[in-house]
Amino acid sequence: MTNPVSKDLTKEPPRGPRERVGGYVILGRTIDKCRALLAEKIGEYHFDCPLDNALFSFKGVKGDDFKSEIERGASDEEMAEWLDKNGTYKSPAEVKEWSDGMEKFSMIDDPEKRDFFIAECEKLGLDPKKTTLFQWLETDDKASYAK
Repeated sequence: MTNPVSKDLTKEPPRGPRERVGGYVILGRTIDKCRALLAEKIGEYHFDCPLDNALFSFKGVKGDDFKSEIERGASDEEMAEWLDKNGTYKSPAEVKEWSDGMEKFSMIDDPEKRDFFIAECEKLGLDPKKTTLFQWLETDDKASYAK
């Protein structure tokens, strides 16, 4: 265990959601948020949020178990290996298919989240009909730290 240094999310955003670690989208961002939480530097971000839970649900793991591995000092690579070995088995092809699908997903397609997404996109000058969840998150991250 290397005990990686936490990002200070009060000063910089976590990794973008499409940056893949071990083939998984969201994983790097989730690791950054979890490490920042443990270091009390999470700022406005949330660990074990709906986005993190999309990854956890896909793999059939729990946020608390993920957090325990981070507390042990697991590196990014070790977390990808942990995900591969825990929860529901997913082949590399299934991980790629899920990750590719997540990159294309938009909350405009979710009736429960549509109104929220439209309002949030409009605040950032984005067209909600053409904006993916990941594009919105990346734009929001940049806007939050441009202040």
